[in-house]
Amino acid sequence: MIKGSITALLTPFKNGIVDETAFQDFIEWQIESGTHGLVPCGTTGETATLTDAEHRRVIELCVEAASGRVPVIAGAGSNETRMSIAYAQKAKDVGADAALVVTPYYNKPSQEGIYQHFKAIAQAVDIPIIVYNIPGRSVVDINNDTMGRLAKLPTVVGCKDATGDITRVAGLIERCGEGFIQLSGDDPSSLGHAAHGGRGCISVGSNVAPAIYAEFHNLMMAKDFVGAQAINQKLHRLHQDLFIDPSPAPAKYALSLLGKMDTQVRLPITLCRDETKGAVKGAMIQAGVKL
Repeated sequence: MIKGSITALLTPFKNGIVDETAFQDFIEWQIESGTHGLVPCGTTGETATLTDAEHRRVIELCVEAASGRVPVIAGAGSNETRMSIAYAQKAKDVGADAALVVTPYYNKPSQEGIYQHFKAIAQAVDIPIIVYNIPGRSVVDINNDTMGRLAKLPTVVGCKDATGDITRVAGLIERCGEGFIQLSGDDPSSLGHAAHGGRGCISVGSNVAPAIYAEFHNLMMAKDFVGAQAINQKLHRLHQDLFIDPSPAPAKYALSLLGKMDTQVRLPITLCRDETKGAVKGAMIQAGVKL
């Protein structure tokens, strides 16, 4: 089942290419640390800079490394509907458990255009779809009524909401039903999202502190929000400081300190500044990450 601490996986690079060994080793560490699910080829994975072949290969590598132990929700988003269909088909072909499909970006479609985009994917590929709503990057927002329409499509099983607006949860339960999987896409508001009825978070911070984020979400799934709040207090700087400079540069720096991957990012993202490094290191220490 899709729930809990779901890591929006970084894509490690070495000498300018995908570091396949580091990626699969990183996935193993995530699973051993208690992570509940994995998302390859999301925003944090620098998918916008991956070639088509790299995108497909990263999904394959993730499914292979996970080996059925946790759900894999493969990024299948594009602002071109036919390309999203192709990525969703690839996800299905290699055995991913679901596809994460972002709202079409740059095109600025209407609510009807958004609906038709997801409908076309759902009709073309028989794989569970998580709708990814992130107006901060895609410009357009999926309103609650449109999400209610999407929830009626047989393969649309949930959404990732990266608006930070926890008041949406109740409205979407009303329109989409209790069984619709609502995931936060925003670490700082994930506690409130869960308290309102969310099932988990597709997280950036869990890249860096997977065991701590897994414990955080285990408490929320057990409805122990007092215990979860205590952990959230330790994590709040990490939630935020991984975005002082454009993501995922700060997270890659953090993982370089842990020996998990190189700091390399692809343009137009650049390496994080020295002052950011200090802040990230301090946030890791506050969260309880052993350096």
